Amino acid sequence: MPARSLEVGSADMQAARTIGILRAEQSFSQWQLAGRVTAHGHPISYTMLSRIERAQRGCDADGLVVIAEALPVSPPMLPQRPTAT
Repeated sequence: MPARSLEVGSADMQAARTIGILRAEQSFSQWQLAGRVTAHGHPISYTMLSRIERAQRGCDADGLVVIAEALPVSPPMLPQRPTAT
């Protein structure tokens, strides 16, 4: 049975924006960030990361934790509105 995409909720939509902003601020491409996430033990393709950033796919808690580690930021920061740096 194929894996089903996670539904997108309001926290996913905010996390999507925050991930995209933080990734761009650190000058990572989606491909580079996907590689960093995979290196942290959570295999993810850049296509899946792109879908997460565009809020076309939700991300489970484990995925958010590893994406936060790869950026590196605190996991609770992702579903929050980013602040200016």
